[in-house]
Amino acid sequence: MAQGAGASGPIIDTSADAVRRQALRRMRTVATSLLVLAAVVFVVTLKRSGFLGFVNAGAEASMVGAMADWFAVTALFKHPLGLPIPHTALIPRRKDDIGHSLEEFVGENFLSEEVLRERIAVVQPALRVGTWLSQERSARALVDEAATVAAAALRRVRDDHIAELVNVVLVPRLREEPVAPLLGGALEGALADDLHHGLVDLALVELHDWLAANQETVTDVLGERAPWWVPPALRDPAAARIHVEIVRWVADIRDDPGHRARIAIDKLLAELADNLQHDPETQQRAEQLKERLLAHPQVIETSIGLWDAFRRALTSALQERDGALRARLVAEATRFGRRLLADDALRERLDALASDAVVYVVQRYGAEATSVITHTIERWDGREASRRIELHVGRDLQFIRINGTLVGGLVGVLIHAVAVLL
Repeated sequence: MAQGAGASGPIIDTSADAVRRQALRRMRTVATSLLVLAAVVFVVTLKRSGFLGFVNAGAEASMVGAMADWFAVTALFKHPLGLPIPHTALIPRRKDDIGHSLEEFVGENFLSEEVLRERIAVVQPALRVGTWLSQERSARALVDEAATVAAAALRRVRDDHIAELVNVVLVPRLREEPVAPLLGGALEGALADDLHHGLVDLALVELHDWLAANQETVTDVLGERAPWWVPPALRDPAAARIHVEIVRWVADIRDDPGHRARIAIDKLLAELADNLQHDPETQQRAEQLKERLLAHPQVIETSIGLWDAFRRALTSALQERDGALRARLVAEATRFGRRLLADDALRERLDALASDAVVYVVQRYGAEATSVITHTIERWDGREASRRIELHVGRDLQFIRINGTLVGGLVGVLIHAVAVLL
């Protein structure tokens, strides 16, 4: 394929450029052939009268029109016959100005806020999305494609990426951020909503079951804590009795929502929440605990382990075409599409958001996008710019030559007729 050497390096023509070049060459041949035909007819009918006089006059005017339009078309891209005639080779000489003008034209007429908002209002993207998503087949196709992309993305995240994220981003950020007020505020909110009662209930159930199932372990621990002078004959029954009372006491706390121990736990948690937010000593201890946890090497391993578990579970769920996750996503997408069709207000809000988003992006990055036109043309040298532009519009310009030949001939016949009449 042909190449053009511009300032940015050779530009390789595409297959489409080859087709355009062939069409341009063909139209040039047609236009030039008409000029040659007019010249031949002019010579053959020279100094003839009558009907041939009209033919001669038409051929003469055709040659004039063809040459004038050839000059005009050629002058756009190069100097006709290589002669440095003023105001010729306009594109090579003024390519930068053309680039700037084209950039301004595109920005003002295609990327203005009024045009964008009007176009989005005509397109009605929310209605189109709703119509498409309301069909289960379309929703399933969307979910399948999204699931495939998401699964591939999850597989590309390696363990060293997670380790780097934790070490470089999360750990330094957590070290800078005081954790005590955050924990205190979260605990205070949980206490206000009684969220902690579920955790307390779960802890009491697990504690009671463990104590009941591990009597020997409990009695051994109690026996080890007994004074040395207590004889074994008294120590073992006392430990067993204490174990029974502990199990009974935990069961009472578990079964009685208003138990004094529960009230004491609530009070303890409330004091802890307040101290975490306002007590410097408690805050300092919380920060020290945070530092010890962040400095522990197990933090990285735990993070990687949690990520691996999450990735395996999510990837497996995404890869199951008939799995619960995909079915749920398809149902939600279909439901959302049907809601878009039924809710005019929702569609208007989404269309307005789409308009605002497009306008924001264009206003922020539109100038950079249109500047590609200017920068690209500036990188070309004059001959390359002329060649590229002629390749795209030159075929249509050859019709100017053809029309000039034909119209010139008709005008010549009319002028000759007027001359004869006069």
